[in-house]
Parts: sequence; C-alpha cells; structure tokens
Amino acid sequence: MNADVLVVGAGPAGSVAALVLARAGARVVLADRSSFPRDKSCGDLVGPRGLQTLREVGLPEPAGLQLGDMVIVGPTGRRVRLPCFTGRTYPGRAVAVARTQLDATLRQAALDAGAEPLTGRAEAALRGDDGRIAGFCCGGVEVRAGVVIGADGATSTVAAAAGLVDASRVLWAFALRSYAEQRRPVELPYIVWWEPEPGRILPGYGWVFPAGEGRVNVGLGVGTLADRRRGAEAARRLDGFVARLHALGLLDGPRTTSGGERRRAPLGGWLKLGIVGTVPARDNVLLAGDAAGLVNPLQGEGIAQALASGKAAAEAVLAAPGCPAPRYIADLGRRYGRYQAMAAPAHRAMMERPRRAAAVTRLLTLPGVGQAVAGGWSLLWNDLVEGAPTGPARAVAGSASWLGQRAARRSETYLWISRLFAPSEGRAESEAEAGEGTEAGQGARAESEAAAGEGTEAGQAARAESEAVAGASARAESTP
Repeated sequence: MNADVLVVGAGPAGSVAALVLARAGARVVLADRSSFPRDKSCGDLVGPRGLQTLREVGLPEPAGLQLGDMVIVGPTGRRVRLPCFTGRTYPGRAVAVARTQLDATLRQAALDAGAEPLTGRAEAALRGDDGRIAGFCCGGVEVRAGVVIGADGATSTVAAAAGLVDASRVLWAFALRSYAEQRRPVELPYIVWWEPEPGRILPGYGWVFPAGEGRVNVGLGVGTLADRRRGAEAARRLDGFVARLHALGLLDGPRTTSGGERRRAPLGGWLKLGIVGTVPARDNVLLAGDAAGLVNPLQGEGIAQALASGKAAAEAVLAAPGCPAPRYIADLGRRYGRYQAMAAPAHRAMMERPRRAAAVTRLLTLPGVGQAVAGGWSLLWNDLVEGAPTGPARAVAGSASWLGQRAARRSETYLWISRLFAPSEGRAESEAEAGEGTEAGQGARAESEAAAGEGTEAGQAARAESEAVAGASARAESTP
C-alpha cells in the first residue's frame, strides 16, 4: 500500500493530523493497533486550548460536561480554587468527555475527510535506498509513504525506529485511572496532593474529575524521571489514595479494592513530559502528542498538546512535503519552547526533592496564600499565560514564569530544550544525543514494561522552580 503520509496512531494527535491532510487532498493512511472505540488512561478533560484547536480545524466541541474552575487539595486537606479565565485566544472552559467517545469521534472525522483506516500494530520500519524511514509494516500490511507521523503514544515505535529518543533524559510518568460510583455529584475537577508519609509528598498527584451518570474519574499519576521501574508505585499506592479521597469527603461511593466490582479495574499508561529527551522530528518523520513528549510537566495535560501538534504536523507536511521537520520543530518551539524550558526543570526538581515539594505544596495551600496567587497559579500551571486577559492574574503568572526561566537556565534540562529549539547547531547536538540514547532507551523500555506489568539538576534551579511552580505532575499501554 502506498500513501503520501502514514499516520501511526489514531488518538487525538493522529486523527487531527490525518483530518487536516486528507482535507487538503493528500492520500493518508491512518493506522492504529486497536479497533474503535477503545479506551485510554486519561483524566478525560479537553482544556481551553484543546477546544480552540478543535474550532480551528472546523470540528464541534465534544458533547460532555462543561467545566470551569478547578480545586487544588493540599497535603493537609486545605483547598484552593483556581479560577478559569476566558482568554483572547481560547475559551474559558473545559469539557469532560470519555476517551472512548472523543477518540472515536475524531478518528471518524478523519475517515470522513478521506483518510484510509488500517488496523494493525506498527512493527518493522521500511527503509528507502537512502536509509531513511519510508513507511512501516502495520499488522502485516506494508505501507510506504513519503512522510510518517508518529502519534503512537509515549512508548512510540516510530520514535524508537527513527532514533529520536534518549531514554536516559526523558521525564517519564505512569498514571492509573478508574471510574468510581458517586452518590453526591462532583461539580468541579479536583487535583489532590498526597503525603503517604508525613512530610514526604507522593512524586505526582491524584485527581477526582466529574464523569457524569453517577460516576467520577479517579486517578493517580507518579513521576519516575528516567527510571520507569518506579511506575509500579502508582499501582501500590492507588487503594491508599482512594482511602484518602474518602477521608477528604471527595468520594462517597462504595469502598472496594482496585479490582472490586464497584470500581472498575484501573487502566494505566505511560506519559512523556516536557519534551526533554525526545527530538520531535527529523527529515520525513514527525512525532506528535505523547510520542513527542509534549505533556505538561506541571499538571499532566496532554490532549490539548496532542490536538495542536497534530494540526501543526499536518501543516508542516503540506507546506514542505520534502522535508517538513525544520518547519515543524520551529512551530513547536514557538508554541511550547519557553514554557517547557521552565516547567520541565521544575518538575525534575520537585521529583528529586519530595520533602521540599511537600513544603511548597503546604505553603501554597495555606489560608490566604493560595487565594492570593490562585489566578496566576491557574494561568501558569495550565500554560495559559499567552493569550490570557490582562490583569493581576496574568501579571502574577508572567512574573513567576520569568523567575522560573531565570532559575532554570543553567540546568541540563533547560539547556537541552533550548538547544532543541535553537537553529542548526544546537538542534544537531540534541539530535545526536537522542540518537546515541536509542539502544539504551529500548533496553530500558523493555525492562520498565515488565515492571509495570507488576541525576540531579543544578541546585540554583530548585529554589525558583519551587517559587514559580504550583505543583508536581500526574495497565501499561503498548504502542499502536
């Protein structure tokens, strides 16, 4: 089978990429290992920027629960309500919609536009005479294409085949999600910081999000830095976290174990945070969404970035089909470079210093403190400063972002991201590092997937990372 573009992975990133390309007349094959509808481990929230991207590509907002503000629950149980703002470039709301519904709807839109579906796991890469990737064998079908877009998740087969990941640098996280019965409706999304041991915060966070129909979406995410064996901690801690939610009054449904019949068995998945360690494109291979590591390192959002990067990848291919990588990387740099260069070092610092992280989260949720910074916290944490309305909240967020940038600029993580989005020389260095890390990364990947089935930054960065950041980020999925 021949195509102009092979898109591997039919989640939000892949489906939007296929939609934009097919509408422009390109022959697109949209491959995924799963039949649809299928589920994914996710908080199920499409944020303001995600809704804006759907509008830009001419798709309606998904039918779901309309949400606005969010509540942060600190380790002591104190709560801070983060307001949701209507921006100049995004709406002032989010939508809660199950991934079974969202992904199937987006995929169908791409197929309606002319993309050709293919069900089958991406296996061996096909190479051209010049050694470049020229397609993949997907479920026994050889698909040759001028461009390959890897939208196949955090453990991307496309990224590994193209040598675009240095696993020793990646900021990994593992998240488990379940749906639980709820008698009393949950009106707002809750993010919960939890100390399983006093003074030592879990390296991540948990959540309770509205899901409708007498249910809530309950999950727990654990940051592991480069050591994916630590992902098993999410499974070990989940029942204790659920007990904490009951104690806080956030859950009132029947208490059962994670395998109990009243709470569906949890679904898990890997996340790559903050783009560090992943070169998002080279030559005719582009990575989008989780495959590119675009998940927000501070609060774990990934759907908005998936939608936007899928659109950007398609536009780069249409503008420069012979070599779309430079245009695509430049676009990602404009969208995410500055934010990720601040947020990724902050995430690393919080993961490496759980006691300091606990102190920061307690401080931010103190009476008076949280309320004073809530507006700026909301904008910065959710990467909504650009396009935010003018006012005190934007000023607070802008100042905190500036401090974070200044503090992080000598850290390895900051420098790696800066080189990635710098012209030519810096980018070549990042690409070389990723290529050198590929073999080791594949070994780590195999090791961590088996475990899931069951380096410190510069000290200067830590202080203002704590000042500028309001928190730490939240069945292992195989790639499509």
